[in-house]
Amino acid sequence: MRFLFVGDVVGRAGRAVVQSRLPGLIADWKLDCVILNGENAAGGFGITEQIYQEFLDLGVDAVTLGNHAWDQREALVFIERAPKLIRPINFPEGTPGRGAALVAAKNGGRVLVLNAMGRVFMDPMDDPFAAIEREISACPLRLGADAIIIDMHGEATSEKQALAHLVDGRVSAVIGTHTHAPTADYRVLGNGTAFVSDVGMTGDYDSIIGMEKAEPIMRFVRKIPSSRFEPAGGPATFCGLAFETDDASGLVRRVASVRLGGPLEQARPAFWE
Repeated sequence: MRFLFVGDVVGRAGRAVVQSRLPGLIADWKLDCVILNGENAAGGFGITEQIYQEFLDLGVDAVTLGNHAWDQREALVFIERAPKLIRPINFPEGTPGRGAALVAAKNGGRVLVLNAMGRVFMDPMDDPFAAIEREISACPLRLGADAIIIDMHGEATSEKQALAHLVDGRVSAVIGTHTHAPTADYRVLGNGTAFVSDVGMTGDYDSIIGMEKAEPIMRFVRKIPSSRFEPAGGPATFCGLAFETDDASGLVRRVASVRLGGPLEQARPAFWE
């Protein structure tokens, strides 16, 4: 199967580049499954039901979240009727929504999508390693799902790498999100799992992690907030990870970075061009 994971979509600029780019990529690259991190999609903080539905209408098959999952309070309610919206699996027991979902790919394949949140330099949560172990044991690759994709939302590259090596050969891909800066370490690990420490953001890179620059700079320099953070609205870069799984094993054969538009060096998967 052919997959595209779209990195953290930030604000209106990020949504606009997804709207302009994604339908064409699905057609041109014959994508079977598109997963998108949408936790910053609504004004840079959280997601609304309307935005979630817009992503599905564009061809997104699953939307993952992270530490901003509940910044839009309506998400606490509509997530219960949004089966393809996935919040971190290691939120406390009783949290609304789901941390894993078995979704149907465009070719009919069964894709288990998990979202987990790191604990290093983040709000304290339940153990993400144990939560993921329970889920992939209950729905193992090839028996319960044709592919398993984990969005690991966290600050520490070491924590993301540790998870990837722990599950290498048992899931299709572990994709780091949250820091909004794409890393160059995308690769297929020794036992067949694709990994990248951070896929990067889909948003305006003439910014500070997607926000207009003045307020973050002021807070670093003066240590005093003067206004709220506002998402940057300039030309956005569409950032993602493209990869292809083997139908027999569910593991990854090849992987490539995707960067389209904006100021970053452009990148496309040559094996699909």
